[in-house]
Amino acid sequence: MGKKKIVGTAGRFGVRYGKKVRAKIAEIEAVQKQRHICPKCGMKYVERVSAGIWRCKKCGAKFAGQAYKPGG
Repeated sequence: MGKKKIVGTAGRFGVRYGKKVRAKIAEIEAVQKQRHICPKCGMKYVERVSAGIWRCKKCGAKFAGQAYKPGG
């Protein structure tokens, strides 16, 4: 048996869809899931509600941003 590779979030796709597509998905998800700074309170508690909608868990501010990250 070969060595086990440690894969990121795109590992759920297995060998499907090609290496480049899986790499792009992993890159996008890494940016999307990291902690972002709230423009209102300045704390790192912003989470993605849906595509382009972001909400701060601390102060409750809801604002629009890009699809995968809040700011430009």
